[in-house]
Amino acid sequence: FAEKTGKVLGEFCRCYKEQFGVALFNSVRYEIEGAGGPQAQLLHRKVPLEDHVIYSGNIFQYIEENKKWRNRFCVVPHNYGLVLYENKLAYERELPPRVLVNSAGYKILTSVEQYLELVNNSLPGVTPKSGHSPILKCPTDFPLILWHPYARHYYFCVMTGKEQEKWRAVFQDCVRHCNNGISEDSKVEAPAFTDAIRMYRQSKEQYGTWDMLCGNETQVLSNLVMEELLPELRSTIGPRLKGKAPERQRTWIQVSDAVYRMVYELAKSQYDAAVARCEQERPQLESTIRTDMDQIITSKEHLASKIRGTALQGCTGMWGCAHGSWEVCVRNHVQPYISSILEALMTPTSQGFAEVREVFFKEVTDMNMNVVNEGGLEKLVEYMEKLSHLAFHPVKMQSCYEKMDQLKLEGLQQRFDVSSTSVFKQRAQIHMRQQMDDAVYTFETLLHQELGKLQGKDDLCKSIQRILERVLKKFDYDSSTVRKKFFREALLQITIPFLLKKLAPTCKGELAKFQELIFEDFASFILVENTYEEVVLQSVMKDIMQAVKEAAVQRKHNLYRDSMVMHNSDPNLHLLGEGLAIDWSEEYSGQPEA
Repeated sequence: FAEKTGKVLGEFCRCYKEQFGVALFNSVRYEIEGAGGPQAQLLHRKVPLEDHVIYSGNIFQYIEENKKWRNRFCVVPHNYGLVLYENKLAYERELPPRVLVNSAGYKILTSVEQYLELVNNSLPGVTPKSGHSPILKCPTDFPLILWHPYARHYYFCVMTGKEQEKWRAVFQDCVRHCNNGISEDSKVEAPAFTDAIRMYRQSKEQYGTWDMLCGNETQVLSNLVMEELLPELRSTIGPRLKGKAPERQRTWIQVSDAVYRMVYELAKSQYDAAVARCEQERPQLESTIRTDMDQIITSKEHLASKIRGTALQGCTGMWGCAHGSWEVCVRNHVQPYISSILEALMTPTSQGFAEVREVFFKEVTDMNMNVVNEGGLEKLVEYMEKLSHLAFHPVKMQSCYEKMDQLKLEGLQQRFDVSSTSVFKQRAQIHMRQQMDDAVYTFETLLHQELGKLQGKDDLCKSIQRILERVLKKFDYDSSTVRKKFFREALLQITIPFLLKKLAPTCKGELAKFQELIFEDFASFILVENTYEEVVLQSVMKDIMQAVKEAAVQRKHNLYRDSMVMHNSDPNLHLLGEGLAIDWSEEYSGQPEA
């Protein structure tokens, strides 16, 4: 298995090296040329909130070693890891935790039946006979099980349905955050990595969204290896497992977890080495890009025009798909469905963002009433401390997130071979959390600026109301911008892999002949396959842009037209946002009333 793992990682690292040059070129080009697009009205928190606990409480955990359920004190810190202590006292005394869980790639199950079905499917032919004890029994009717296709499983339960709902929201927030483990701040390594994963999977004829693109780079890479390794592992080890069915299932989970951990270590060392090699070459590559930028762009555009020209030759050319030319393929198999996909995406996403607005409005309005009724600045400090963490409160945000559960692509999902909608749900939910935090941070920055000028409670109350209205206007504008971008990206993620797969049999093998059009000096920055994909993307992009534009013109789901530009009514606001994070308790506790 180590040999097989090494082979997969070796192929991936070659893909990564190729994509690194392309990503570096794109990054430098973006830096030089810049990009248009509306400026965000809300502030973005530069310094993340740290050293705060997102959630904590008692929960029962099943301990596999002694087959007993034990009460544990579970803490979710700002990094969204699940940290389990012996009890609350152990946490307060800062004793080492019993368990640390990174939940990337896990699914949260709330019934033992769901879990047993997944376990039975993971090892075909090994199912406990009726009447025999299953692999897991839960002492209450409210289990919470963390299931992973490769790593070990974690079993929890609580006493009531209300507690189960609460912990499910907490666990889902952990999974959502940990799944989003590849830093978007990295403008070269992140796109190089995700494109290398995509190109590798396409070389194995696997197109479209991938459910296991979860976690940091090493976790994703481990999932990539395990996807190929698992069938072989199952057929080799499955028949050798001894004991009754539940025992064999238990052993299989342990074997899979052990192999996954071994793969993780190998993936980490090989990926780190590949990144280090690319970083070593980076200064030379970047120097070439900056010196020859215009020639590289001209060369790339020449290649794209040749590919596009060949595509337009029609059915008899190399780009024929089963139903005609490339253009016919787009016209018949993509264009008619764009508006249906968009509508399916727009409804739950826009409801989710509307709920974010409603939750923010309610929290600030309640705070305002409480400050007036309970006493000025001292209470304001207490409430602002809570409000600053609103976006990271799993239970309060749950009503926003659950709107995305309505996302159904139904027939479209089969037509476009989309394995699951979870990728789109999680992306929208992450945008919701970001918009909530931007709104909260803008509100607290504006309020902080006003505080020194206020006289008494009435003044404070009016100021809070006025700032809330300003922030909501900014939220509506930014929400429209973020959603339109999300819709465009989701439509591309659904349609482009479908087109690439449809065109692959007739054109993939023909791409090699375009290689001679690339100057050797520029071969690190221009790849035929990437350029071909960009041309495919451009063939669909016009229709996608038009569909989103029409939705905005019709004012569907409170989307603004592209021509609607919000002039900045707070020119100094972005300067305020450059400052340090506001520590309300440190700054205002113990001060006399405003």
